[in-house]
Amino acid sequence: MQDFRLNVFYAVASHLSFTKAANELFITQPAVTKNIKELETEYAIRLFERKGNKIILTTAGKILLTYTEQIRELYQRASFDLNLLNDKYSGQIKLGASTTIGQYILPPLLAKFYQSFPEIHISLLNDNTENIEAALEEHKITLGIVEGKTHHKQLKYIPFIEDEIVAVVHNKSKLAGKESVDLKKLTTIPIVLRERGSGTLEVIEDALGKKDIKLNQLTIAMYLGSTESIKLFLSNIDCIGFVSVAAVAKEITNGEFKIINIKDLNIKRSFYFVHLQGKTDGLTEKFMRYIVHHYNQK
Repeated sequence: MQDFRLNVFYAVASHLSFTKAANELFITQPAVTKNIKELETEYAIRLFERKGNKIILTTAGKILLTYTEQIRELYQRASFDLNLLNDKYSGQIKLGASTTIGQYILPPLLAKFYQSFPEIHISLLNDNTENIEAALEEHKITLGIVEGKTHHKQLKYIPFIEDEIVAVVHNKSKLAGKESVDLKKLTTIPIVLRERGSGTLEVIEDALGKKDIKLNQLTIAMYLGSTESIKLFLSNIDCIGFVSVAAVAKEITNGEFKIINIKDLNIKRSFYFVHLQGKTDGLTEKFMRYIVHHYNQK
């Protein structure tokens, strides 16, 4: 952003910390204070106030933050459109992805994107769907890729790819001798699932609900915060885990895990690009088009 003082203000407002803003901008804390005071003098109003050891935005600060975010977005769009004239792409994308996507689908696509556009800097927040959506609403990221059934009205969802959630067991488990399990039997077998707030659990709960089965009817051994922790858990216990087929593709191929067919239960879901309602900037649009194209070229 051309106005350095607004850049400083944005950093302080984002972190609610003069120290973190100074570290991010590679300037001293007194320099941060000086720029904020100049803005407050120019507008004749306080932008921050102290609450004990913390700082918070005043009403004026919240208003200026809204305009600053719009200005930053306009600069990004202008930079992208002007670089198009020279076939140059540069800028920053603050990306968020739910756990399954961030761990198993995005990494090779991000590597290809970096090779094609090394001047575009991408930061990735990896968390469950609920937290990624919250990060968008709080303007901490500009684009998310999530799973799940619940959609927020203030966010726009664009279909990306389809996925399937499967029931798996470790090849050393006593359950590995089974080829299939019916729904009634499923309620008696220990199961490990992703944590509350994850899109994976939401989709599983929805699919079971359509078969008149509630989570509290299952024998749930544990809720875990990542697919990797579920796989490690399964390698040490006789238990069924529900995970994305993309997350266990390698282990299925090498025989470490086995898919158990759950009769009359198909758990399909979509992954979505998600951003705040309204038009995205050119850089984000370019990223989405690139990711879709190269995923389909696999």
